[in-house]
Amino acid sequence: MKLVIALIQPHKLPEVKKALFSAGVHKMTVTNALGCGQQKGYTETYRGVMMEVNLLKKVRLEIAVNDDFVQPTVEAIVRGARSGKIGDGKIFILDLGDCIRIRTGEKGKLAIG
Repeated sequence: MKLVIALIQPHKLPEVKKALFSAGVHKMTVTNALGCGQQKGYTETYRGVMMEVNLLKKVRLEIAVNDDFVQPTVEAIVRGARSGKIGDGKIFILDLGDCIRIRTGEKGKLAIG
């Protein structure tokens, strides 16, 4: 079992969801996040004052998958999120110790689905 964490551009979320659904991945958690990487932010003027914005809006996806779904999940995220420009995002894959479905008490691979 793995936990796939992806940080993507907010406007790419519909495309990523569509790619994930077509790959058979329907369960995910989506959270708004702030962060910066190679983009390093930008500066803008607000009421005559120059402001540096170095934390940019991102979307964080967390998807728990069984081992045989890791590659299709990663490929779907890349397919939906890639624009070829700096700031497309990152994907992290972590080992998942256990999973328990609260409603039924199922554990492990059965709980992930």
